[in-house]
This record gives sequence, C-alpha cells and structure tokens, in this order.
Amino acid sequence: MYIVTGGAGFIGSNLVRALLDRGHDNVVVVDDLEDGHKFVNIADLGIADYLDKDDFLERLSSDAAFGSGIKAIFHQGACSATTEWDGRYMMKNNYAYSQTLLHHCLDNKIPYIYASSAAVYGGARQFIEDPLFEGPLNVYGYSKLQFDRYVRRVAADAASQVVGLRYFNVYGPREQHKGSMASVAFHLNNQVLADGEARLFEGTDGYGDGEQERDFVYVDDVCAVNLWFLDNPAVSGIYNAGTGRAQTFNDVANAVLAWHGKGKIRYIPFPDHLKGAYQSFTEADLTQLRDAGCDVEFRPVEKGVKDYLDQLCGTQQH
Repeated sequence: MYIVTGGAGFIGSNLVRALLDRGHDNVVVVDDLEDGHKFVNIADLGIADYLDKDDFLERLSSDAAFGSGIKAIFHQGACSATTEWDGRYMMKNNYAYSQTLLHHCLDNKIPYIYASSAAVYGGARQFIEDPLFEGPLNVYGYSKLQFDRYVRRVAADAASQVVGLRYFNVYGPREQHKGSMASVAFHLNNQVLADGEARLFEGTDGYGDGEQERDFVYVDDVCAVNLWFLDNPAVSGIYNAGTGRAQTFNDVANAVLAWHGKGKIRYIPFPDHLKGAYQSFTEADLTQLRDAGCDVEFRPVEKGVKDYLDQLCGTQQH
C-alpha cells in the first residue's frame, strides 16, 4: 500500500489522484478532518482506507505487519500557514511528527518522500539546496528547515530512499479549503467572478506594483516529481520543486483575466503585518534536481492557470 499523509489536503489529494490514475488501488489517506470541509478533496477518489493522523501513528508503533506492507510514504501533512506563530504547535505538528515517520521508514526500509518548502530560504536571492542560502522568515519555514537539517544528519547514508521536496508556490485544483492560504490564482479568480477586478499588492522591497516575483508551480507537475522519485528509489536527497522561472503576480493576474476575457487589476496597500516576513522573490534552482535525473517539465503560469481554470470553472470561458 501507499500512504499519503495530508491526503485530504491540497497537494496530498492531488497526489492520491495521481497514484490512483496510475492504477494503484491500495492508497491510504492519513489526515485530520477536524475541518470537515476537506472531505470534498477525496470524495471522488477510490482510496483503500482513511486514518486519522494520530491513529496512524499508533498503528505504526503497534502493528509491525502494517509497517511491512507499506510500499512508500508520501508525507504531505503539515500546518502550512505561514502566518501561524504558535511555534510549539508548529514544531510538534510539522517537525516531531515528521521525525516519527522518518524513523519508522528507516527502520523498515520504506521509501519516504516528504514535503519541505521554499519557505526555508526566506529572503534569499538564490534558492540552492545548501545551508548557505537558508534563512526562514517565519516559524513555518523554520519547522521545515529544521526537519531538513535533521534528515541531513540522521539519514545521509540511509539504506532506503529519503527525499525532501522544497515546494515553491503551488497552485491548482483541490485547494479551496485553504482559505487565505490558497494560491493567488485561486483568490484572483474568485475576485474576478465577484466584481470583475483582480487585486494585487502595491510595490514593496523595491518592486513595482504587482511586480513581486514568485516561482509559481502547477500541482500536477509537483505530483509528477513525487512519482519520478517513486520510480527511482535509488535517488535520495533534498531537492527544489519549482519551475525554475520566477514570474510576477501581474503575470498570474493577466492569465486569470485572459481566461475570463474580462476584468482589470487594482493594486492595494501592502499589509503592515507582512512587512519583513514576506518573500518578494523566489525562483527554484533546478540544478540538483536535473543532475539527479528528474526530467519533469514544468508549465509556465500562462499554461498552468488556463489548465487550472478549465477544471475549476469548466471549459467554457465566461
């Protein structure tokens, strides 16, 4: 069986779908459905079983047969709110839980592919998988970085696969439950539907209005990277998962407006609470990913947003 933690979440549910599309009918979702709205992400997926995240840990520790039957664990579960400042909760949920799964996988030689984040780089100008470029701006980014550090220390010479994927700005279907943490494409689409305008932040950190740049990556491409590592169990390490090309928020807004064939952009003041804790530029360096042999092609914003809105709103333009 394949275990996907956070399997009712955004990236996790898309990964579950990708595994099922491959013909795997033994996919188990692990999540926390305290927010029951997330059920819609897995309602259409023929999973083998669902387990609460705490029950899953109990079964791992008490049921050896369950452990030996796992072909791989895709650990996508985490608190991904970059605005959450409860560090105790963040470290328990994102760091300690990840450690427990890591050691189970190492002990049982189970491939372990987990979600890291580009948030580990903070305000860096280069995004290379090296401690020299790491410096998170929030406790979420720190929780991800500290686990990457732990992996480097305890799993450097592991007998089984351990892969960390530093996701950049992922967007795509099945993210509607994320609220304020959903992608800019999701929010801009809702704004255009509601009142015909896409709202972006005014300039900051030396960038013009809407000209802040991020590496926006479509969720299907992220899933393809995960599956590439599943197919290549001899490859381990920590890798960036982005397009390798920064694009502006204006690019995203214009792609949304182009899909709808209407609307305009309006710039709003940059929020005070984000000053000093905001990445105005991200761009994945893909050197190490390509050197590992991963040949997944990443679609640009113009193509990804179209693919997204085709699914989200239907194939007929408004």
